[in-house]
Amino acid sequence: MPDRSSADRVPALELAVSVLGPLEARIMQMVWQQRVVAPFHVRDVLALTPELAYTTVMTTLNRLAEKGLLGRKSVPPQRAHQYRPVGTPEDYLRETSKAHVDELIARYGDTAMAAFAARLDQLTPSQLRRLRALAAR
Repeated sequence: MPDRSSADRVPALELAVSVLGPLEARIMQMVWQQRVVAPFHVRDVLALTPELAYTTVMTTLNRLAEKGLLGRKSVPPQRAHQYRPVGTPEDYLRETSKAHVDELIARYGDTAMAAFAARLDQLTPSQLRRLRALAAR
């Protein structure tokens, strides 16, 4: 019986986009797969999604920038912005996981910590090795 969870077998890109809304996921998948080359503008994404309105793409890119997935830079004297990915799907998963853990601990305190500790006791030696390697990064 393999000791890897189903999440371990799913590529990071697929996991990362599954956490996002449908349009955010679609755009970030294009960005992370480098189907749009950084730095890029709304029109570059729009060229790959012609069925979407300019304002829809612009709003979604701005939301992704607010979430920290994209960097946004003003392009003077235009009103346009340039965007670029801030990290990789792995970076996003790592930061999102940390935020969720922090939220669980803030919400449930010692009970959450006890649940994490109990789960660690259930890991196989292979899972423990992978966990130690991940923690060492």
